[in-house]
Amino acid sequence: MSAQARISNLKWLIASALVPLAGGCMTAKLDENRMTATHIEKGEAIVILAKPQVEGTGSEDEFMHCVGDRLASSADRFSVVTDEEFQDTLFPWFEPSVAPVRAENVAQLLERPKVSRRLAETGVRYIVWLDGNTRKTDGGGSLACGAAPGMAGCIGFGWWEKQSDYQATVWDLRSAKSAGSVSTSVTGTSAILGLMVPVPFVARVQNTACDRMAGQLRTFFKGGDPSVADTGSH
Repeated sequence: MSAQARISNLKWLIASALVPLAGGCMTAKLDENRMTATHIEKGEAIVILAKPQVEGTGSEDEFMHCVGDRLASSADRFSVVTDEEFQDTLFPWFEPSVAPVRAENVAQLLERPKVSRRLAETGVRYIVWLDGNTRKTDGGGSLACGAAPGMAGCIGFGWWEKQSDYQATVWDLRSAKSAGSVSTSVTGTSAILGLMVPVPFVARVQNTACDRMAGQLRTFFKGGDPSVADTGSH
């Protein structure tokens, strides 16, 4: 067997062994804290907003929209008002710099006829304040790529770890109380293997966190029991 054939077979064997890791490796932790019963009636809607912070805003727009889309497209068909539409209708009372910091403050806000009327127009009963982010927590390895006349490629191995931590606090605008909270933490390790052609094994951490958060909120709004467990996927 020629040297080229042996190298080709070695590449095939390594790649075959890594196929089960093609989606990366992830673990997830879910939690729920319910304070009041929740139920959405016909004509009532949900809005997902970034929890105001001292500097800037909370969660990324991409993640908020992902969770909202998952809720709206689920079998339960929740009515979800976008954050842009809600804040435009209620401007300026729910802008990050002036938004109520506690659910109880909403009652005072709703005493204003103009605010109450505009809120009724949106149909929103529950506000979901979303807080968190996705960040790189670790990494290592070395990958070198080069080119020469008649050939090019990469050799080596690199890896990185990302963690998504998000918490959603739910306010019931009808009772002006906090209904509770749900949280999701997903950690994933991705890698790239240099076998002449770089072979990536990517853990889609934020996308998984979005799916888990949307699933928790569906259960929360239906009033069911949460699935609180550590789960892993490879």
